[in-house]
Amino acid sequence: MFGYYRVGAGVNKTAVGNPAKNAKEILTLIHEAHAKEVSVVVFPELTLTGYTASDLLLNQTLISKQQEALEDILKNIEKINTVVILGAALIYADRLYNCALVVQSGNILGVVPKSYLPNKKEFYEKRQFTSGRDIIQSIIGLLDKEVPFGVDLLFSDSKDMTFGVELCEDLWAVTPPSNHMASNGANLLFNLSASNELVGKSEYREELVRTQSARCMAAYVYSSAGVGESTTDTVFGGHSIISEYGTTLSQNERFSLQNTLITADVDLERLRWLRLNESSFCDGRHKKTRIIKVSPMPKVSKLQRDINPTPFVPSHYAEKKRRCEEIVQIQAHGLIKRMSHTHIKKAVIGVSGGLDSTLALLSTHKAFEIMGWEHKNIIAVTMPGFGTTSRTKSNAVKLCKALGVTLKEIDITDISHKEFEAIEHDRTIHSVTYENVQARARTSILMNLANKEGGLVIGAGDLSEIALGWSTYNGDHMSMYALNCGIPKTLIKYVIEYFMAEENISSILKDILDTPISPELLPHDKDTISQETEAIIGPYELHDFFLYHIIKYGAKPSKVLYLAQKAFDDTHDKETIKKWLTLFIKRFFTQQFKRSCMPDGPKVGTICLSPRADWRMPSDADADAWLEELQS
Repeated sequence: MFGYYRVGAGVNKTAVGNPAKNAKEILTLIHEAHAKEVSVVVFPELTLTGYTASDLLLNQTLISKQQEALEDILKNIEKINTVVILGAALIYADRLYNCALVVQSGNILGVVPKSYLPNKKEFYEKRQFTSGRDIIQSIIGLLDKEVPFGVDLLFSDSKDMTFGVELCEDLWAVTPPSNHMASNGANLLFNLSASNELVGKSEYREELVRTQSARCMAAYVYSSAGVGESTTDTVFGGHSIISEYGTTLSQNERFSLQNTLITADVDLERLRWLRLNESSFCDGRHKKTRIIKVSPMPKVSKLQRDINPTPFVPSHYAEKKRRCEEIVQIQAHGLIKRMSHTHIKKAVIGVSGGLDSTLALLSTHKAFEIMGWEHKNIIAVTMPGFGTTSRTKSNAVKLCKALGVTLKEIDITDISHKEFEAIEHDRTIHSVTYENVQARARTSILMNLANKEGGLVIGAGDLSEIALGWSTYNGDHMSMYALNCGIPKTLIKYVIEYFMAEENISSILKDILDTPISPELLPHDKDTISQETEAIIGPYELHDFFLYHIIKYGAKPSKVLYLAQKAFDDTHDKETIKKWLTLFIKRFFTQQFKRSCMPDGPKVGTICLSPRADWRMPSDADADAWLEELQS
């Protein structure tokens, strides 16, 4: 379903040296995983014998009993199409290898040996095992069958999933085998482990799994030996972790005395398309691999994963604060460089009492504060027109006075009337012409004032407006430095909230945040905003969601619709979402010509629509294919 696969990490109750008992617990978890529609489930290292069997692994009896237990498991899962990854000690060329067995529907698909053997402190694997890191293009005899064997094995369903397997210490090595697996197309990685518990080690382990998933642009599923292992010298907690591209989706409670199984739905389609956008990934060296075909696996009937409705906004308050601080620093230092390089001492900015101009003013003020520049050299201009209300104008004036900047008021009504007369436009017709004359008048005033003062015009338009083309060409579309161009509307609100910590402007900012978003270009009724942007083009929370998923990894409109339904289940129905998604696609394509000549501005997040940095698109591209896909 849209590239989602449910993966699992199981930790079975372990009886050290008793494969038959272990097999019963393993089968219980396999059946549970299959019932939960898990496509692939991984178990701990040396699952059948127990990792701490130690020198018993060199004994014929244990190896023989392990084979019997494996045979029993295979017979009992012949009708189960969940792929299972088990750990076993196998003999090859008169050497013992610590291996991962990939099995499905009673068949062994392949065997991957461990590459890096720890031989330090509490670990001494080289006493029993041989490294398999040089084994490629080989086969191993197992249960009277020849099975692909080596570190060159990847497993694929020929759709969105290709997975690789490594074992415990492999992940802790300087160059983990999973790096090469990912370079060769594995977007899902599994690790069978036996990592003992030490104070603070679980946090480091989780960080290691999470960061490796980010480095490999993959999902990473980790299962470690549990408390049933021997405690002669060490204790094992049975830590399971599932991460995807730098985010941990699930991890269990350690030290459980019972079997545990965690699952998560990973978006492998997204990971595949993210990789297409990363040249460093595409430049990775390829090694020869063997691709083992897996049969159809359980499909996810209902997605069990939360979809963030505001993907641009951090979910935790502390993270929001750090993110906002970083955004303001990026904006401020971008402006500092531009003004220093051009030897310009003054900044000119139009203020309306709306979100965008408020953030642009606050970040400009921050830049001047950092450099110790005189705040009076920030020239803030309020330009009331036919739709300006006292609320927005008052907020703009109060904010400018509180910040100590130079405030000018230039009414644009007379200028607009003269423009109407010049182009013979009936002022009673409130068309696009009526609106755009005002927008261009304001930009003309700012540009001319900047020339007079020797200043730099600061643009306030944000990333959401740039995506939709919600600006007047050569009006508010244009500036000398577009300070907000990398910040979407949903994030702008949170950055403004960050400034509310300053008591002298807190109440002003609160009212600005509570004010409906409006260009205020149409005459108002009784000093009340009559033109609410989101009533015209749709909620910005939806448009930012569409922007993120379509640009970040090229998601199909049908998938974006599906995800939006889940993310906004409590606030927007399917038809409403589809309506605004259709509008987003149409406007995104038809308004590219504005982006093709947008002014310079700082990139803030991973998504940017600058034609010089991140987004190159023909201005006359046809949107029909995207609109048709949405209807399919």
